[in-house]
Amino acid sequence: MAIPAAAAAAYQALAKIGIEAPAQAAGGAATGATQSFGDFLSSAVKDSVGTMKQGETLAMKQIAGQADIVDVVNAVNQAELTLNTVVAVRDKVIQAYQSIMQMPI
Repeated sequence: MAIPAAAAAAYQALAKIGIEAPAQAAGGAATGATQSFGDFLSSAVKDSVGTMKQGETLAMKQIAGQADIVDVVNAVNQAELTLNTVVAVRDKVIQAYQSIMQMPI
């Protein structure tokens, strides 16, 4: 079962890196330059790491009394959603690998 907040975060992440959502992509031919899968994964990982670092930075600023608590909560929540997305993708990749390894030759 998909969590609505996680789905919304995933669509935001896709929009941030320039990938069309599945409903939009189903409409027809692809527009614009194509991006290799390796480039896509690389940029997605960099964005994930950036989101995590932003949450940590704001948390440290809050400890020092330099940040608003609302901004900190939002940044930490976004970092948590990003981590959950990364873990879900990792689990699907492992599951796909295991399925491929179980295929008869």
